[in-house]
Amino acid sequence: MSCSKIFSGDLPELIYEIIEYFQNDYSTLHSCILVNKLWCRSAIPLLWENPFSIPTGNYNFIEIYLHYLNDDLKSKLNEYKIIGPLLTTNTLFNYPSFIRYLNIRKINSSIEMWLKADDINLNMDLVFEFINFINMSLIKLFIENEVNLHTLELEIYYNPCIEDILDIILQNPNFISNNIRNLKLSSNESDDSLIKYRVKKIINSNQNLKKSILQGMNNLVEVFERLNVLESVHIIYCYSLDGFIQQIIKLTKPFKLKSLFLRIMGLQIESLELLLQKSGNYLENFGYYNDLSSDQQLLQLINYCKNIRSFYLDSRIKDDIISLIFSLIENIKQNLNYLSINLSNYEDNEYSNIKSILQNLGQTLPSKLEYLSLVLRIKENDIEIFLKNSQDNFFNKLVIENKKQEDDNYIDILPYIKEYVMKKRRVKYLAIKNTLIRGCVKREVDLFDLKDEVKEFKLHNIKVLSYIRLSIDIYRFFNEIDELFNCYKY
Repeated sequence: MSCSKIFSGDLPELIYEIIEYFQNDYSTLHSCILVNKLWCRSAIPLLWENPFSIPTGNYNFIEIYLHYLNDDLKSKLNEYKIIGPLLTTNTLFNYPSFIRYLNIRKINSSIEMWLKADDINLNMDLVFEFINFINMSLIKLFIENEVNLHTLELEIYYNPCIEDILDIILQNPNFISNNIRNLKLSSNESDDSLIKYRVKKIINSNQNLKKSILQGMNNLVEVFERLNVLESVHIIYCYSLDGFIQQIIKLTKPFKLKSLFLRIMGLQIESLELLLQKSGNYLENFGYYNDLSSDQQLLQLINYCKNIRSFYLDSRIKDDIISLIFSLIENIKQNLNYLSINLSNYEDNEYSNIKSILQNLGQTLPSKLEYLSLVLRIKENDIEIFLKNSQDNFFNKLVIENKKQEDDNYIDILPYIKEYVMKKRRVKYLAIKNTLIRGCVKREVDLFDLKDEVKEFKLHNIKVLSYIRLSIDIYRFFNEIDELFNCYKY
C-alpha cells in the first residue's frame, strides 16, 4: 500500500526525500521524470542545479537557457544570424531558476563544446566575441531570475571577460550574498590588482561564507576577520607559505585549518611550526609532494596533529625518515581513513627503502581504511609480505600502480592479490595498473581491461574499476568528501 501511495504521489514530502537521494545519479533522475508529474517536478530541479558540471556530453541545455533571455539580449543574439532555428520555443519549467552551483570557467568550456557539438560555424574573428556574449548573457539571465545560488567558482585566469563578470556581480550583490555559502576565487600573482580588489570586495560583502577557496590572494587578514561563520580552511598545493603564515598568525579569531597540502621548495620549518601551533588541532588532511630537504623535521611536526584522517605522501624516501613515517601512521591510525603513498621516484640503490616500507606497512595500518593507494615499483615477493601482514585489514577502495622496469602484458602481482585479497574479500572496489616508462615510451596494463579477471573478482563481490576512475588526486578527494571544492586554497 505504501509503495502505491509513493508512486501515485500521495506522499509528496517522502517522494522528494527519495529523489533527492539520487542527486548525482543523472540516469536515475531522468527515469524519475517519466513516472508522473509530481516525480517530474521533484527531479527537474536536481537535474538543473548544476548543468555545467554534468558529464553527459550533451550541451543542448544552453539553447534552452537562451530561450529565456530578455528581448534586448535576444535582439543582439539574432545579429549573429546562426542561432534562431536552434532556440527552444516551448518549455515546461523556468529552468534558469534552478541553478545552485555555478563555475564560470565551465560556462565558457560548455559554450565551446556546444558550438562544436551543434556544428555551429562562425568567422574566426567572431568566435571569441560570440562566446563572451553568451557567457555574459547567461550570467545576466541568472541574476535576473534571482537564483538561490549556493556555490560560486571564479577562476580569474581562465576567463577573458572576468572583469565584466566581477563588475556585474558587484552591481548585483544579492546574486551571491543571500544564500551563498561556498565561494572559490582563484587568481595568479600576476593578475591585475584591480581584479583582485574586486574579488576582495565580493568576499567582504559575504560575511556568512562557510567555506571558500582563494588562490594567489595577499593581505588576507582583513578578509578572514570579516568571515564570521567560516567553518574550515584548506590550503592546497601551496608554493609559498612564509608570507601567508605571517598574515594568519595575526588573526584574532581561530584559524580552522582543516587541510594542508604542500608543494614547496625551501620550506621554512619555523613558519610551519607557527601555523601548526595556531591551527594544528583542526588539521585533518595532510600531504606533501616534493623531495624536501626538511622531511624529517616536517614529519616530526605533523606528529603533533592527532586528528589527521587523510595522509598523502609523494616524495623520495631517505633512510632517516622511514621510521618517522611509521611512527606518524601509528600516531594517527585511530582517525586515519585515507592513505596515499607514492614512492615511485627513486634511484635503483634506494629500493631497499621501498622494500622496508612494504614489509612494515601491513603491520602498521588501521584495521579498516576507506581508501588505500600505493604507487611504487613493486617486486612480487615484497607485495606478498605486505598482503600477509595486513590480512586482518579491510580496504573499501584499494588502488595500486606498479611502476615496472620490464615490459609485459600481465600484472605479475595479480596471483598474490587473488590469494590474499580476493579469496578473503578484503576490498569492495579494486584498481590495479602496471606502468612502464622507458624513454619516450609509456605502456600501461589496466586490470579493468582484462575482462576474464574482472569476472572472477566479481564472483567474490569485488568490483574492479579502471585505475583512472578509482584513483583519487587531491581535487577528487575534496569532491568526494565535500561534494565540491568547498575549501580555502592559497
